[in-house]
Amino acid sequence: MHTLPPRQAGPKEWGGLAVLALPTVLLGLDVTVLLLVLPSLAADLQPSSTQSLWIVDAYGLLIAGFLITMGTLGDRIGRRRLLMTGAAAFGAASVLAAYSTSAEMLIVARAALGVAGATLMPSTLALISTMFTDARQRALAIGVWATMFALGMAAGPLVGGVLLEHFWWGSVFLLAVPIVGLVLLAAPVLLPEYRAPQVGRIDLASVALSLAALLSVVYAVKDIAAYGARPGMVLVLAAGTALAVVFVRRQYRLPDPLLDMTLFTSRAFSVALGVLLVGLVSIGGVLFLVTQHLQLVEGLSPLAAGAWLGPPALMMLTAAIGAPLLARRVRPGYVVAGSLALSSVGYLLLGQVSGAGSIAVVVAGFGLVYFGLGALAALGTDLVVGAAPPDKAGSASAMSETAQELGVAVGIATLGSLSTAVYRNRITGDIPAELAPRLSEAVGDSLAAAVSMEQGLSGGLLQQAREAYTTGMNVASVAAGTAIAVLAILAAVTLRHVGTVGGDGPQDSEPDRRPEEESASTRR
Repeated sequence: MHTLPPRQAGPKEWGGLAVLALPTVLLGLDVTVLLLVLPSLAADLQPSSTQSLWIVDAYGLLIAGFLITMGTLGDRIGRRRLLMTGAAAFGAASVLAAYSTSAEMLIVARAALGVAGATLMPSTLALISTMFTDARQRALAIGVWATMFALGMAAGPLVGGVLLEHFWWGSVFLLAVPIVGLVLLAAPVLLPEYRAPQVGRIDLASVALSLAALLSVVYAVKDIAAYGARPGMVLVLAAGTALAVVFVRRQYRLPDPLLDMTLFTSRAFSVALGVLLVGLVSIGGVLFLVTQHLQLVEGLSPLAAGAWLGPPALMMLTAAIGAPLLARRVRPGYVVAGSLALSSVGYLLLGQVSGAGSIAVVVAGFGLVYFGLGALAALGTDLVVGAAPPDKAGSASAMSETAQELGVAVGIATLGSLSTAVYRNRITGDIPAELAPRLSEAVGDSLAAAVSMEQGLSGGLLQQAREAYTTGMNVASVAAGTAIAVLAILAAVTLRHVGTVGGDGPQDSEPDRRPEEESASTRR
């Protein structure tokens, strides 16, 4: 309840939202555009399967690792200043990535892009909260923000395909340069500066602990999924988990923690965050596999593969636009649950793909998967932020963004590694003993490596490699679909008390709800 009516946003604020949409689209684009480029990139830089995974997920991983730190930094130096600094760094790192001459150099460039990207995401959402103080306008602005990120992810494969039809693989990274230029020119005119009035010092020990825990756990998960539970990696996983526990305990003791752990006392916040994380894990991993399947198994050109991903992108945008409208009449938890249930059907369809000649099944299944992503992108952030007290909305926003970026990175790592493990298990017995060691190693490593050596392989062996890859995608898709089906039930049951978007009445009379959940839901 406000004593004064909130100020209505005017043309300058909506123009500022258009400026903030630019880096948001760019970040979404950078998540997916590289997936279509990997086969061309692999033929040039010859990365191993592990290097290929790191080229893709180093970006999202480091965004997730630095989001909370950069959000805190923005409170001190100013959100607009951080946005502009990060945009300039993103442009420079994009040029470095475009002209990389080795897999190692590209991994470093992608990591730099991740750190720069971490400055952009919390700045955009925090500035939206500053510019739009009216609840309904803010909800609409956040919906546009989320939809722009989804639009970037959807456009990535098609844009990448068009560029690869005319230029070399590095051209996809140069897309960032003109976008960054527009942001740097327009931000000082249309965006306000924002600094938190009272903030504590950044706890560098917490920053180090969060990064060490995150990187250790994800690296161990990647390795264990690909090569089994080797003792060294089990120790790395245990060490990462221990560091995470130390980080959490430290946050409870600090007067100005890097991450406010009291947010997790709200069941609505925790479940909504979990839905975002697990949902993006499944989607990120399957997106990686499908884009590879269309090119390496179906034999499509990058442009043709991008075009086939157009219908799924349209389904995602339909859900991103329609889900918030439906959530005005139907509780958001049910909307999310229904979209996840449809997604699980899509995953199961991908689990039935039999190899080359299955483009229709792949597109139909992936379209349903992307439909679920659209609803998550549009409603997930609002669910997380809406479940938190108003004075903790900034921390909640950073956690929402962390979950999304980390989900995509972990999904590519885990489902990509699971698919690779199945591939290697299937193909090992099919490699002829008399095959040259170099060719044998390529076929045994990954389908991308096998296709890059196509001229030295027989058609039969290459076909067996494609079948092995398809089996790996089947297994990963079924695993993801099972997780999403369980998640749909959890969302329907646990988020049912969250009221309709813009609703003014009581949200629920659920008797066992905790006080913090009551206050979170009645704020909606």
